[in-house]
Amino acid sequence: MPGPCNSKKKKKAIAKKNKKSTSIIQATAPPEPPPLVHELEPPPSDVVFPVHVPQHKIFAPHVQELHEEVLPIIHDPGNGPRVRDVRGFLASFFAQPPSLEDPLCAEFSQEEVLQMLCTTLSEETAMVLWYNKSRATSRICPSCRRLYRLGDILPDLTDDGEHHINETRSPLLAREQEISGLCSPVCFIVASFEYPSAIKTTWGRTADEIDDFTWDLLNGPGDGQGDKGLSLLLKMARLPDLGLGQLCLPDIDFDAEPEDRIYCRQNYERDKLSY
Repeated sequence: MPGPCNSKKKKKAIAKKNKKSTSIIQATAPPEPPPLVHELEPPPSDVVFPVHVPQHKIFAPHVQELHEEVLPIIHDPGNGPRVRDVRGFLASFFAQPPSLEDPLCAEFSQEEVLQMLCTTLSEETAMVLWYNKSRATSRICPSCRRLYRLGDILPDLTDDGEHHINETRSPLLAREQEISGLCSPVCFIVASFEYPSAIKTTWGRTADEIDDFTWDLLNGPGDGQGDKGLSLLLKMARLPDLGLGQLCLPDIDFDAEPEDRIYCRQNYERDKLSY
């Protein structure tokens, strides 16, 4: 009869041995790699987009804009106030209102007169002439843009003008200031520079006081120097209607006798209606 069998101890020993071998295998085995993550890649493209790097803008100061914002419409260089911006001056409280109590000034103060003047003269020159003719005493010199009133004793436009003032005024100077607004003999010479032979016979005179020879000189081509419309203003200011009658009704002879003028007007109206 066989002896007792110790089978339980054998089973425990085998299980213990298997457990040790499993732990050794697990310790020596390399770690498993992490699971793969499939990343979406954009399709290849031949177009290369440049990378824009924002830069700080450095704005250079605009000298002209700064100049226009700072400068006033009126300034005084030492020998009287000057109008820098005629349009801005007319819209400001510095400008005198039209003299509506004077029938001639009231007639010239209409906006239609200014519009007609702008078709012949430059805008600023037209506004200066319109202002001078629609105000009784206030004037802007068309040449130097000096602002003054009729009867003022003005400093000379010379190097020492701020130290020298003429106490006596020429009667022709006073007439010229009233007619054209030109404030001094220097400004008148500048305005009549195109017609040097007509300076003396035009100074301080209206159209009916100028002889035919002088008018022929003023109506001539001039010397071609270019004066920004001052010579034309010089002629228009001497006419009682600023020459607007000839400008608007060129077929009417305003120098003719009244009967002939009415006949020309009737022919003009008839021809106008026939078109």
